[in-house]
Amino acid sequence: MPDIQEEVEELDPSLELYYKDRISKLEKKLKESYRESNLAQQLRVRCFKLANETPSPPDWLIETDNKSPNSPGTPTLMLSDWHWSEVVRPEEVNFKNAFNINIARSRARFCIEGALEVLFKHQVVPEYQGLVLALGGDMISGSIHDELKESNEMEIMPTVIDLVEVLTWAINKLGEKFENIFIPCVTGNHGRYTQKIRMKQRAFQSYDWLIYTMLEKTFLNNKKIQFFIPEGPDALYQVHGVKYLLTHGDNLGRGGDGLIGPIGPITRGDHRRRTRNSGLGLSYDTLICGHFHQLMMLRSRIVNGSLKGLDEYAYTSAFGYEPPMQALWMTHPKRGITYSTPVFCMDAETQKQIHQAQPKWISFYNNPTK
Repeated sequence: MPDIQEEVEELDPSLELYYKDRISKLEKKLKESYRESNLAQQLRVRCFKLANETPSPPDWLIETDNKSPNSPGTPTLMLSDWHWSEVVRPEEVNFKNAFNINIARSRARFCIEGALEVLFKHQVVPEYQGLVLALGGDMISGSIHDELKESNEMEIMPTVIDLVEVLTWAINKLGEKFENIFIPCVTGNHGRYTQKIRMKQRAFQSYDWLIYTMLEKTFLNNKKIQFFIPEGPDALYQVHGVKYLLTHGDNLGRGGDGLIGPIGPITRGDHRRRTRNSGLGLSYDTLICGHFHQLMMLRSRIVNGSLKGLDEYAYTSAFGYEPPMQALWMTHPKRGITYSTPVFCMDAETQKQIHQAQPKWISFYNNPTK
């Protein structure tokens, strides 16, 4: 194969400088890409003292023998689309929701405590080998839109620190009940610091990745807690005999309509991924994603809700109302997915306070909450 430089010299002299300059710019971009990847890995190894290689899955996660015959299986709690620091004003969503950091903290606590109540008070034999805690991205509001930059309650770095503290509490709270916790993590689209989402180095351009890495550092010496933070957009792992593919969902596609909602793009995106993974010898049974803020729990696809709930975008676009909730389901060693339920993240008293914020001296419509 002829050398690139030789080919350039054979070109028209008027184009020679153009192509030389073009090659130089491409070489510079390639070096910057490699340097960014290497810096991210060095950050993990040197600053956070974390392993550079992908960890092996824990034995309890892939075992198909049921050590407790009456156990319901291994639970998975998915946390995604928390949009930490975003502000939703009740006046802009007809007083059906409100969101800020204080409300987010309350909902996060209610979510974790609610999940534990379901798992240990509503199950006949609450015996578990461990818990899968799937972190699905969009954990912070970010600043990808001008309106978010202007309305977010805190700047990015304080938001990251505040959320890490809350997630640390959540993992410790779950660790009081579970002997083992496996935490697969993927990045979302809101946490990026670039205007447009990029395919290369996606994870390293997301504050989600930083949050996950800080959490992994926090629990580095806790052997019962294991993180899985891939560099790509997907996390492929197995719980007993069921293979899951965790992705945020922003790359599944756009579309849908008022009748089927996001089922269309999710189905098409899932089909493309199954075709791709099958060709790579990495087939999976169930797709898990967030992003759409609408909880749908099927056997082959699980779509998570959100902590934020109804916002101005969903209200203006006339999307269906959905309360803040997250997905919880059970994977049985012999029967696969057997039990699934939403975990509601807002109690009735908080909902009542939001409704009471509406002025009462006159009504413009029949409000069933009054």
